[in-house]
Amino acid sequence: MTIAPAADARAIRRTVILSSAIGNFVEWFDSAAYAVMSATIAGRFFPTYDRTAALLATWAIFAGGFIARPLGAAFFGRYGDRIGRNRMLALTVLAMSGATFLVGLLPTYAMIGVAAPILLFLLRCVQGFSTGGEYTGASAFIMEYAPDGRRARFASAVPVTVGLASVAGSGLGFLLTSALSTSALQSWGWRIPFLLAAPLGLIGLYLRSRVEDTPVFRALERRDDIARTPLRDAVRRCGRQIATLFGYSITNAIGYYLMSSYMIAYMSEELGYAKSEAQLTNVISMLAYSIACPFAAAASDRFGRKPMLLIACAGFVVAPLPAFALMRADLTGAIVGTSLLAVLVAVIGSSNVPALVEMFPARLRASGSAIGYTAAYVLCGGTAPFVATGLVSATGSSLAPGVYLMSIAVVSTLVVLLAFRETRDLSLGRDTVRETPSGTEPVSA
Repeated sequence: MTIAPAADARAIRRTVILSSAIGNFVEWFDSAAYAVMSATIAGRFFPTYDRTAALLATWAIFAGGFIARPLGAAFFGRYGDRIGRNRMLALTVLAMSGATFLVGLLPTYAMIGVAAPILLFLLRCVQGFSTGGEYTGASAFIMEYAPDGRRARFASAVPVTVGLASVAGSGLGFLLTSALSTSALQSWGWRIPFLLAAPLGLIGLYLRSRVEDTPVFRALERRDDIARTPLRDAVRRCGRQIATLFGYSITNAIGYYLMSSYMIAYMSEELGYAKSEAQLTNVISMLAYSIACPFAAAASDRFGRKPMLLIACAGFVVAPLPAFALMRADLTGAIVGTSLLAVLVAVIGSSNVPALVEMFPARLRASGSAIGYTAAYVLCGGTAPFVATGLVSATGSSLAPGVYLMSIAVVSTLVVLLAFRETRDLSLGRDTVRETPSGTEPVSA
């Protein structure tokens, strides 16, 4: 009598993971495409008389896309807590795929002058607005379907698809760079990764439309316990959780964007590697990240979020300088160095995903998690390539990005050690900010 329901539950969870994974893949493919084509974009959307200035401007627009993330986090977080997780995710994938597709149609600086980078900036803002709700929304959606004791393993689909999106973007960039002449790549080849967003987005939208909302959110609806002002309530009631999430997510953010978005330009522009070598290195490191995520997630389910976050943050305190030193040696050293950083990002990300969901009560989850996580990525993640490029230029040292990451990791280590409370065993359906053996703290006034 219980076999069929159990089989149905497994089938539903598989569909949930697939729909979330494909939609999340689309969301992060844009960052991968932009990073892969960063050097080419610099020459197509800015004057080329100063190569460093053009590359800095390209990264500034990349960071500028993060300006809209707080607005997206506020909008989609409130939407997810009031209307539903699934409808929120349908909107995010539609906005992202549309904006990314339009980037592939943009005229260049040679065609329309300064209007070209302005339009690129505006489309990056639309992408940022969408991303403000995607990652945390997809995390909550999967987690609220996941069985207790295996939450991190289920939720690892989110960072894994982020990694696979980067692999796909970098792999496509490697193929385009290898197969096309320089003139073909600059005239039309760079557009291909962006144009692919349209069909991928439609697939993600279709899959997400076939899955009903989470059991947790449906329970809130049945109890008529939907928060009327989730954003304001999250700030008032969950300030400590938001600050803690921000405090360790800054290392996650900088580590990820240095690894995934900055390394191609860094290796080719600063270390003198061929673009194809830089892209191949990026593909390998992102594969290492994607493979490491499920294993790190299993360890998180077994040992807890706090021990794994501490291991990752402490690793970032000591590993970046040796990793960047290896990158200067030769191609093998570059692959080893970037893969080392990739594994550390996998460890912190695989515990961050379940923790950012578990920290917050059901009725404020989408808003609270989006605020803390997005703030870290806006202030530190989106600016990481720009800051790293500027530090190398200012100091003349190719090791400067590693020192920057290590310094930030010291802060995150202290935050996890002193402020983070274990979340692994908290109920996802709870209506309290936290649960402890001695009592609870109510959300509602």
